Amino acid sequence: MDLVYGLVAIAVALAIGLSTIGAGIGQGIAAGKALESMGRQPELYSKFRVTMILAMGIIEALAIYGMLFAFILVGYMP
Repeated sequence: MDLVYGLVAIAVALAIGLSTIGAGIGQGIAAGKALESMGRQPELYSKFRVTMILAMGIIEALAIYGMLFAFILVGYMP
């Protein structure tokens, strides 16, 4: 039984950790490319900004799904 608790704890840590790392890297790349685009075409600043904010929300949802999955795993602990 202790092995099950340990494996679930490792799975929870991996779920939260990997989803957060992935979201952080994705947000960094998206923000960098958006700022690069704004620098090249300043007249389209508002269009790039709206698109970037929408993309950041979608990327952040992935991290929240990882946390939700971790909570579900904790719920299966015997």
